[in-house]
Amino acid sequence: MRLTRVCVPPPLVAGERRQLAPGTAAHLTRVLRLEAGAPLVLFDGAGAEHTGTLARSHAGGVAVEVGAPRVPLPESPLAITLAQGVSRGERMDYAIQKATELGVAAIAPLLCERSVVRLDAAQAERRAEHWRAVAVAAAEQCGRAVVPVLQPPRRLAAHLDAAAAARDGSVRLVLAPGASDGPAALPRGLARLELLIGPEGGLADGELAAAAAAGYRPLRLGPRILRTETAAAAAIAVLQALLGDLG
Repeated sequence: MRLTRVCVPPPLVAGERRQLAPGTAAHLTRVLRLEAGAPLVLFDGAGAEHTGTLARSHAGGVAVEVGAPRVPLPESPLAITLAQGVSRGERMDYAIQKATELGVAAIAPLLCERSVVRLDAAQAERRAEHWRAVAVAAAEQCGRAVVPVLQPPRRLAAHLDAAAAARDGSVRLVLAPGASDGPAALPRGLARLELLIGPEGGLADGELAAAAAAGYRPLRLGPRILRTETAAAAAIAVLQALLGDLG
């Protein structure tokens, strides 16, 4: 029987009882209709995983009892950062969900010239919280004990400036329909990789030029033009199959 997985903030300590957030509690008891004593798998989003049991708290809420540690699924040997141009609603959710399922290490939402979505500081914070929840739910579903690091939304130009100054050993790629090389041209044995994908309408010519100047290598993903959320899932799957843990 496949056990329900629940992400609980660290630390997870065997024998402790942890109160659940209202949304998580409602999902377990009202949607899944689990009762006290139901077995669970608990993970902290940073790699730790334990057995667990659903319990009622003394305050009348819903809690979990943390059991023994478990060996979590291994993470991919290829640490991928998805630098995703912010797109509308369900498209962005889909990209984050599938990127999490496919094993990315981090997600950087970027505001680009052709991004339809415009975010002020308060909106950006709310969207980041929502995207984090999407990633957590995807990790619960797919069996990962690690939730990708979700970076705060920022302008593409600021991201490129930081990338140009970084010395983290990452190979940086940008999806560009006119590129000459596909994923098969990448060297084997890569450990860190960043994949930059534009929003609806793709990256503007000036943005592609700025990415190239910041050290991003153009990458072609087949002959067809893909939607931004499709491109993210397809590219990550190909890269994981060639260099990571798919296949």
